[in-house]
Amino acid sequence: MEKLNLETAKKLIDSAEQEADKIGVQMVITVLDDGGNLVAAHRMNDAWLASVDISWNKAWTSVALKMPTSNLEEATVPNAELWGLNTTNQGKIVVFGGGIPLEKDGKVIGAVGVSGGAVPEDVQVAKAAVNAF
Repeated sequence: MEKLNLETAKKLIDSAEQEADKIGVQMVITVLDDGGNLVAAHRMNDAWLASVDISWNKAWTSVALKMPTSNLEEATVPNAELWGLNTTNQGKIVVFGGGIPLEKDGKVIGAVGVSGGAVPEDVQVAKAAVNAF
């Protein structure tokens, strides 16, 4: 299986940052490998400090569950089948959009997590990174 490297992560971050600049939102962009380990993280000037952990956790959730974090939105509302999922795994599970797995030959080899804007903006910027992949 191909491993995600720093050179690739920098390209993904650059594409995501360009998209964030285009929409005028300061973001934190994190790229993790298939084991949930940091490959690269980038905090744009004036991006929220809270977004550092949120972007990492979005990427981690995508790697751990092999799906976009947005897939969890409906299943984790009160009285839904996965209500409370976000309280597991030391609170690292994020149940709203902005984390997307990176797939190569049908296998998840990492993920990107983006935080700093409204959820649709985070998803838009994360998709820019995935499209560059």
